[in-house]
Amino acid sequence: MTSPRILTALLGFAFAASAHAADVKVVNADAWFAEGPIWYQNKLFYVEYGRGTVTTWDGNKNEVFWKQDGCGPSAVLPTAKGEFVVTCYDSNTIGRISADGKTLPPYDKDSEGHAFSGPNDFAPDKDGGIYFTGSGKGGPLIDASAYYIGKDGGVTKEAGDLHNANGLVMSNDGKILYLVETEDNRIIEFDVQPDHSLANRRVFLRLDDLFPNQPHIWPDGIKMDAKGEMYIGQSPRSLDAPGKIIVVDKDAKLLRTLSVPSPSMPNFAFGPEEKVLYVMALDQIDAAPWHGKVYEVPNTQ
Repeated sequence: MTSPRILTALLGFAFAASAHAADVKVVNADAWFAEGPIWYQNKLFYVEYGRGTVTTWDGNKNEVFWKQDGCGPSAVLPTAKGEFVVTCYDSNTIGRISADGKTLPPYDKDSEGHAFSGPNDFAPDKDGGIYFTGSGKGGPLIDASAYYIGKDGGVTKEAGDLHNANGLVMSNDGKILYLVETEDNRIIEFDVQPDHSLANRRVFLRLDDLFPNQPHIWPDGIKMDAKGEMYIGQSPRSLDAPGKIIVVDKDAKLLRTLSVPSPSMPNFAFGPEEKVLYVMALDQIDAAPWHGKVYEVPNTQ
């Protein structure tokens, strides 16, 4: 999620059409800053930052599953216990929700008693734990962090001095954590240690290097498919330069791009068997309530 606090006034619009535009399906035509989705128990779960909700789509209808004013949700994820966690970007907490949609006490501090700053996105691991980013205050500040929530509910800070930490994803073998630094337009990676700490920080990919003669790229959410290919979303700062979903391999080589009929597509989730992508998209990126859509897009590989 790219903070609405740092979006600037925008002019113009260049339409970005997918090569498979006829196959793109709108599953929510009135989403308000949809973000942070997951396909779970035959439903799509996603947040709407502009409404303060977690919404579900069962293939026929969208319904509000949970709502909390002041949270400012940017991602939702089921836990190993069958509950849900939500990154509450505005209240600087990790919200907790029961399986039936009731609000539970949130996580609001790490193990050292420090508050979070701009919780943003999640990445589960194979041990039942969850990594999440704290984006910090944005802009030039190098004040973002990465945290780990253990199965016991303990929250530890595992990396600091990050620049606007955003999306993150675990490698399929669980050995590497990839993390987006939006303001630096890059993805970095860490080695994941047996105790879930992070080591050997290094750059995996600089997004602008893939498109040297094209508009500046602002990476956002990332996901990895079963083949180890990484999908990278974008939150462009100008309607004159619509974003796209970028797909790279394990060596950061560009494989293909995907687009939808909206300028911004910050995050997405794989549907059943990875045959489709559920893309969270914005049409209005300069002011609340950030009108947009949720798309179902064929995942051509």
